Amino acid sequence: MQRTAVINVVGLTRNLIGEHTPRLAAFGRAAGGAIATIDAVMPALTCSAQTTYLTGKLPGAHGIVGNGWYFRELDQVLLWRQSNRLVQAPRIWHLARERDPSFTCANTFWWYAMATDADITLTPRPLYCADGRKLPDFYAQPASLRDSLRERLGQFPLFDFWGPRTSIRSSRWIADAALEVEKAFQPTLNLIYLPHLDYCLQRGGPHGDISADLREIDTVFGNLSDALQSRGVSVVVLSEYGIMPVQRPVHINRALRDAGLVEIKRDLGRDYLDTGASRAFAVADHQIAHVYVRDRRDVATVQRLCEALPGVAEVLGELGKRHHGVAHPRAGELVLLAEPDSWFTYYFWRDDAAAPDYARTVDIHNKPGYDPVELFIDPALRFPALKVASVLARKTLGMRYVMDVIPLDASLVQGSHGVRTADDGDAPILMSSERGRIRDGNVAATDVCSILLEHIFDHEHSHVE
Repeated sequence: MQRTAVINVVGLTRNLIGEHTPRLAAFGRAAGGAIATIDAVMPALTCSAQTTYLTGKLPGAHGIVGNGWYFRELDQVLLWRQSNRLVQAPRIWHLARERDPSFTCANTFWWYAMATDADITLTPRPLYCADGRKLPDFYAQPASLRDSLRERLGQFPLFDFWGPRTSIRSSRWIADAALEVEKAFQPTLNLIYLPHLDYCLQRGGPHGDISADLREIDTVFGNLSDALQSRGVSVVVLSEYGIMPVQRPVHINRALRDAGLVEIKRDLGRDYLDTGASRAFAVADHQIAHVYVRDRRDVATVQRLCEALPGVAEVLGELGKRHHGVAHPRAGELVLLAEPDSWFTYYFWRDDAAAPDYARTVDIHNKPGYDPVELFIDPALRFPALKVASVLARKTLGMRYVMDVIPLDASLVQGSHGVRTADDGDAPILMSSERGRIRDGNVAATDVCSILLEHIFDHEHSHVE
C-alpha cells in the first residue's frame, strides 16, 4: 500500500492558483501540470461533498443531504451534527480494509469524525459549561492524542476556526496536528481539512482582495505537503466546491410566513420558528434550501410560491430530487436552488427588534439554518473591541454572558456556494503528487473515492498512456 494524504483546501479553484499561490502552482507542475475539475455534487456543501468523496455515493444514497436537515422524528432542525453513524453507506476505510485489513485511516477534521470506526480522529468540540461559557477544545481518538497535541501545539484555536475572528491560525493548527498524527501513527490514509479560504471567500467574495489569504494558505499547504512527501507519503489535493460572488440574499421563511405557512412562537418579546406547527418552512444552507411541507396537499402551492421568489433558480420536486441525486427521506419535500448571484438566509422575523436571542450570536446549533453573517462583527457597534472586551471580562469572572456582536444584515455576505458553477475555472479541483494519476478534464465527485483507493493500492501501475 502507498501511504496517502488528502489535503482538502476548501474553496480552492483553478482560477485561484497563480501568483499568490506559488507552492500550489509548483505542486501541480511537479506532477505534470494536470488539474482535474470535479463535477461538484449537489448540494455542493461541506458535509455532502466530503461524504460523497468518502463513499463514492450521491446524497440520495449516503443520506447527507446538506450540512443539516429537519429531523422529523425530533421536530428539530439540527446542523453540524458530528456522528459518523449518520452516514448510510460504507466509507473509504471500510472499502480499503476489505482489500487489506492492515489499512489505517486518520480523519483530521473532515466532518462526521465522532462515533466513527476510523482509526484516528480529530474534530472541533468546544466545551459547553453549565454557567453558559463556551470553551475552545477538540475531540480526539485515541483519547491520549488530545493531551499530547495540546502539549505540543497548544489548545485548538476554536474562535479562529469559525466566527468573526477566523484566521489562518486554525488551518495552521490543523496542518501541524496532521503532521503530528503522521509521525505518531503513520496512517495509510490521512484526511486533512484546511478551511481558511472558505471563510475569507464568503466574507469578501472570490473577486475581493484575498491575496494575503491566498499566500497564507499556500504557505501552510506547502510546508505540510513537503513534510509529508519527505516521509514517503503521496499527497492528493482537492476542494469541495467553488465559491461564487453573491449580492442577493433571499429570505424564504419570511415569504412563507407572509403566506401564512410559517408559524411563530413568541417568547419574551422575540420570535422563534415553530417547526412542528408550521405548514411549511425552509432549512437554508448557502445556495440550497430544503423546504419541509407538513401536508403534501400544500406542496403545489408552496412550490408556486417559491418559484416566484426572485433569486430562486429552480424548485426540485420528486423528479428533480432524483435527477440531482438528493432524493432521500431526510430531504425536504421541495429543494430550492439559488441563482448564481443569490443565497438563502434562515431569517423568519419581520422586525429585527423581534429577532430571536441567538440571531446576534455565533450559535451554529440553535439557528435553524446556516448563517454566514456570523463571519462579521456588527458594523453598527461604535466600539466593537470594547464590547467584546466587556463580554470577555464577564466570562473571565465566571458570569453568564452573551456575545451579541453579529449583525443582522445579510447583504454583507459576498460569496456563497451550493450549486454548480458555470465556469470550470470556478469549480472544485483535484491534483496529485503522483505523476500521471490525474489528468486534465472532468471527474465526477462520485469517482473521487475510487481514485483515492487507486493511489493507495495501485501504486505500481502508471496511468500514463
